[in-house]
Amino acid sequence: MDTESSSDDEKKMMNKRIVVAVDESEESMYALSWCLHNLIQFSHQNKYENENINLVLLYVKPPPPVYSSLDAPGYFLGGNEIATMEKYSKDLATSVMCKAEMICRDFDIKVEKKIGTGEAKDVICLAVDKLRADMLVMGSHDYGFFKRAILGSVSEYCAKNVRCPTVVVKRPKRAAQI
Repeated sequence: MDTESSSDDEKKMMNKRIVVAVDESEESMYALSWCLHNLIQFSHQNKYENENINLVLLYVKPPPPVYSSLDAPGYFLGGNEIATMEKYSKDLATSVMCKAEMICRDFDIKVEKKIGTGEAKDVICLAVDKLRADMLVMGSHDYGFFKRAILGSVSEYCAKNVRCPTVVVKRPKRAAQI
């Protein structure tokens, strides 16, 4: 009976969906690299099939600025300015995803890219639930007490509110740029 449950556990391990929240920070790229080297490479070394582990890169664009209520007549922000802000947001998302894909290129793994818009903590939690993720990996910006109290901690919020295990990866101070 132990042999059968062991076989079932191995099958579950082989069909994992890992979501990595990425943004333009060095901390998130370090978390992605950590995930690839410590989770993906570990599964490969233990003879699990990498093609059965799906890696989902999740980038969250900030919500659009609330300009309509402040600038109803359109005096300050015209169509060109709004289009420029939207283009910048789209270009930033593309840049982050390209950088993340470059980090993944040396690993034989399926990579999906997802882009959401809104408050990062809410979008990440919703996406993890919707994607039925087996694990969430995030970087830590390592804000101090006051900054964290004012801005809040996305990783702390997600760790408390998602249904799957959450790994918050702290980038060592000595780590070089990725």
